[in-house]
Amino acid sequence: MTVTQTVEIPASRRLTIDVPCEVPTGKTILTFTPASSNSKVTTKEKMSEAQEIELINLNAERLNQEALDVLSYQKLDL
Repeated sequence: MTVTQTVEIPASRRLTIDVPCEVPTGKTILTFTPASSNSKVTTKEKMSEAQEIELINLNAERLNQEALDVLSYQKLDL
């Protein structure tokens, strides 16, 4: 499972991260990739919040199934 979100890093360099419930507890790897002002803006970054919500809703069933698959690997009961 991969969760991607573009955020602004404040001058304090402090971020608070709320992890979705679908992400299993335990060790994980966080990756920080600076968004270069020279790099191409991806389609996802061009989407409005409403467009992102619409895309999530269109893929909700598949995303839920993927989350259930991840949980099944963790042998968690729902």
